[in-house]
Amino acid sequence: MIRTAIAVFACLVFVSAGALAGPWDDYEPPRMADGTPDMQGIWTNASVTTLERPSYISKLVLSESEAENWANNALAGSRKDAEPTDPNEPALPVGSADGVGGYNRFWIDFGTQVAQINGEYRSSWIVDPPSGTLPWSSAGGAKARMAAGRAYTTAPDPEVRSPGERCIIGYGGSGGPPMMNVLYNNNYQFVQTPGTVAILVEMAHNTRLIRINGEHRVKALRGWLGDSVGHWEGDTLVVNTVNFHPDAAMRFGLRNRFYISADAKVEERFTRVAADAIFYEFSVDDAKIYSKPWRAEMVLRATDGPIYEYACHEANYSMIGILAGARKKEGKTVGTQ
Repeated sequence: MIRTAIAVFACLVFVSAGALAGPWDDYEPPRMADGTPDMQGIWTNASVTTLERPSYISKLVLSESEAENWANNALAGSRKDAEPTDPNEPALPVGSADGVGGYNRFWIDFGTQVAQINGEYRSSWIVDPPSGTLPWSSAGGAKARMAAGRAYTTAPDPEVRSPGERCIIGYGGSGGPPMMNVLYNNNYQFVQTPGTVAILVEMAHNTRLIRINGEHRVKALRGWLGDSVGHWEGDTLVVNTVNFHPDAAMRFGLRNRFYISADAKVEERFTRVAADAIFYEFSVDDAKIYSKPWRAEMVLRATDGPIYEYACHEANYSMIGILAGARKKEGKTVGTQ
């Protein structure tokens, strides 16, 4: 199910983030019975801001007027794309200037706000490198491009296709770690006990289980979202994740494109800084793909629930069509479903 903010398209309004406007003052979070900060609730990372800085923006921190213009331009584009199409126009290939694309904009809900972090409007989640772009190594960039080309141009079997297309985990790294904002369903529910923090990911219905003060499992046990253990440093939950599934390496979507090898190390830090905000920091150390570790900062905002079921394969015939087309191209007979 796709949660859609239809009101977005009715008028273009730059929305302030309330308590997030900051700077963040000293905040005393609600606490669990064991004294740790209570992170429970439903949170969203929906935003105009994405992992990397757009090429047409040169700095990390934007003025309020610059942020307002950026948000309104993005929403104006969405509003235009949501207009009814001419039924007499022929279908054109995806990627062409006037192609039909993959989605009508009615279904897209990527957010209306430029991110505010401690009172600053941000043009990217990445803060290091200062360029706001991923520090690909030559070999790592080539590997990512090869994986993407193979996934999107060949279909010898379902396992070659991306896990997002197979409805195992969300496109663009929404499930994490790190957890990215994508086209829609940018919502997460945190449930907390003294021994475990569970994060239900609305996009593709995954649940991360973070074992507090636990030990990592053996490398042979590689989860789709890796293997996460956490500990508390004061009021900050620190989570370290390793042992990623190799099929989950390609985190490619329409808004974010990055790659995490099976041997990457991801550290996340969650700090509740306001009644309606969690400061989310993360770093990726992956020498097989990047020339240096990179670091980013995000804010998770409180939002109304509930989390709805994401039924990815309900009436979804794309995988059948892709594989059937590949078999036909190979000259084989495809049986009926």
